[in-house]
Amino acid sequence: MKNVITKKLSILFRCSLVIIITSLLLSSCQNNDLEIQQDFPFEVEILPVPSKIAENETVEIRISLITPSNFNGTTYSVRHFQFEGSGQLRYYNDEPYLPNEEYPLKQKQFRLYYTSQASESHQFSIWIKDSFGNERRVDFEFDNAS
Repeated sequence: MKNVITKKLSILFRCSLVIIITSLLLSSCQNNDLEIQQDFPFEVEILPVPSKIAENETVEIRISLITPSNFNGTTYSVRHFQFEGSGQLRYYNDEPYLPNEEYPLKQKQFRLYYTSQASESHQFSIWIKDSFGNERRVDFEFDNAS
């Protein structure tokens, strides 16, 4: 009699265990969405620049984009807007950038060159944007050096 009761309890325990494991597996597989983070925020680091500029003088602006992770699919672009003064902003030896036009960046560390075209103070902003819509703004102000 004890053998029969032990066998029935053993079968009941095994069935319960199978039901519990099956329910855990089924409930854990309900969400098919695998979340992969690709949208990484970035910071802009700029080396110091002079505070004064003379007419026809060029100032080098060294910029580094700092990201917590390297995702190969991220692209960056740059644009600028001049508030005061007159000058040109360019990437290395490329043609000067037009205000408010986006230009692709080839690297995370790069140099922009601002050339003054007036003997007055200059104010402009540079916006750097990634392919996920994150955008950073950096303001520059140069006084007249003469």
